[in-house]
Amino acid sequence: MKTLIRPVLVLFVLMTVITGVIYPVVVTAIGHAAFARQAGGSLIEKNGKPVGSALIGQHFDAPYYFWGRLSATSPMPYNPQNSGGSNLGPTNPALADEIKGRIDALKAAGTDMSKPVPVDLVTSSGSGLDPEISPAAAAYQIARVAQARGLMADQVANLVASNTSGRQFGIFGEARVNVLKLNLALDDLKPMH
Repeated sequence: MKTLIRPVLVLFVLMTVITGVIYPVVVTAIGHAAFARQAGGSLIEKNGKPVGSALIGQHFDAPYYFWGRLSATSPMPYNPQNSGGSNLGPTNPALADEIKGRIDALKAAGTDMSKPVPVDLVTSSGSGLDPEISPAAAAYQIARVAQARGLMADQVANLVASNTSGRQFGIFGEARVNVLKLNLALDDLKPMH
């Protein structure tokens, strides 16, 4: 029995060092060398200070900002430690209540409700952390944001257009607007605080 314990312990220590120390260090070093921005969290900076990540949404509910998708994380919105969808089906009353609550919030903020509300403004994404909305969801909010900031709707529409990213490699996914970047551009155009 003693002759078996020593090789098992040596193998255990060796595999622990290889898979628990060497491998993570090598992969981290390669990640930082080849993809420095992404490995650092894809941070967005303003005046040299990080204000958020391009990959994780932030909560905006002031009428003078564009609003992103709802967050399914709790107890606080856009918490990456609780990432995951709400798993509420289309017939679930809780989903209907969530959608009604967001529509009421849009109305209360002064959004023109004469057009159909884009679905990504009233539902959460699969991760609950989505930092982007569709160009249609951004366009839906232009009048409210322009009025709240005292800007011309054309100015805000041009800002939305300049912050719209196309499909990945021209074929994958859909066009999208990063809400944090758009709101930072709005603050550069006309600060509200």
